[in-house]
Amino acid sequence: MMILIIDDDIAVRTSLLLLLRNEGFTACAAANEQEALQLLKQEPVSLVMLDLNFSIETSGEEGMALLQQVRQMNAVVPIILITGWGTIELAVQGMKLGANDFINKPWNNDHLLQSVNTLLNLRDKKKEQHNRKQLDSLYNFQHIIGEDQRMLELLETIGRVAETDASVLVLGESGTGKELIAEAIHHNSKRVNKPFIKVNLGGISTSLFESEMFGHVRGAFTDARADRIGRFELANKGTIFLDEIGDLDAGSQVKLLRVLQDRTYEVLGSSRTKTVDVRVISATSKNLNGMVEKETFREDLLYRINLITIHLPALRERPKDIPLLVNFFIGNLKEIYNRPSLAVSPSAIKWMQQLPLPGNIRQLKNLVERTVLVSRKDLLDTSDFQSQLELSPAKKGTMQLPEIGALTLDEIEMLMIKKALDFHRNKISKAAASLGLTRSSLYRRLEKYNIPYDETPE
Repeated sequence: MMILIIDDDIAVRTSLLLLLRNEGFTACAAANEQEALQLLKQEPVSLVMLDLNFSIETSGEEGMALLQQVRQMNAVVPIILITGWGTIELAVQGMKLGANDFINKPWNNDHLLQSVNTLLNLRDKKKEQHNRKQLDSLYNFQHIIGEDQRMLELLETIGRVAETDASVLVLGESGTGKELIAEAIHHNSKRVNKPFIKVNLGGISTSLFESEMFGHVRGAFTDARADRIGRFELANKGTIFLDEIGDLDAGSQVKLLRVLQDRTYEVLGSSRTKTVDVRVISATSKNLNGMVEKETFREDLLYRINLITIHLPALRERPKDIPLLVNFFIGNLKEIYNRPSLAVSPSAIKWMQQLPLPGNIRQLKNLVERTVLVSRKDLLDTSDFQSQLELSPAKKGTMQLPEIGALTLDEIEMLMIKKALDFHRNKISKAAASLGLTRSSLYRRLEKYNIPYDETPE
């Protein structure tokens, strides 16, 4: 694989050539536009590294012009821009013109090589078409239910990008399973045996952002009575899942961008700089492009987190998967409640396929669980589900769950978790699987509801 470096600075060219060749890459360098275009014509270049200010001109205009020429000559070759922190806005313009990534000067060698390997791996991954059985034989997708063509294409994409370190942005309505997708990417990656740390950015206040994400030392602020390890440090060598990234305020966006740019941060109350190696997966139900236009979300941050974007379809867009999901939920509930004869009539499933389900999979799961809890019948029919769901005439197309005594959804979830733990004798993996959760998801719920448990070795 030939990598082309374009920079007028001989020190930069020499440094990058040495770094890449030591890593086993074939590399060549050009000091100006003419040399670069000539090499592109003569050599089978697999990746281009372009300094936006590759000449005496510091406006970046020549770099932008050359970027467009390279893209016209080769529409698919990956391009990494090299720029300083002060010219990130210029790098964003370059991304719009077809660049794939940008690296800051002075660069970190490991970070740069990670970007090179990621883009080359993505380039070499051929898109194939597999059925669900074939996908399950290739990847670990056991917690993702679906055979709709769009879901198969989505799983195919996940499988291809999981082995790389590409940053992934997962978009989709609330309840579509964005966390499951993030976990699937991690579980099929080279980082599978390292931490998977989930952060709900929507639940972190501006004042606590630095402490939560980067940690603090004792005495950093009034209530800092002990040292605290931040989420990025916990995720080092693994994956960090930034959920609800669209809820992040402007000040916190700047701080997050800095660590994603340089892979460095400072613990609150300490001047010591730490380095972190993480794979970043983000998710939101918000329209980030629209937020960029309204200037409520940073455009440079958006380009940093979405090397790969995955759009999760709403459940109403894949109604053929509803029977699979219902049967999956029923299968788990049979075990939890020791009701082996539990089943759903075909007419009830057909009825559920016609529902708008604005809450998507989460809403369907709650509907099924609530109906099972309330009904004592083994064969659940349409009327059983209808009694737990009513269409509001004031808001046509939306659904409301009526009151059933004092039983809330949180209480139902708490009850089910306790029953699952009791049934499986506190074996976390088995209890999680029966509930359709991952171990980490179950641990979070145990903490959320403050459920005491004595974990049994498995």
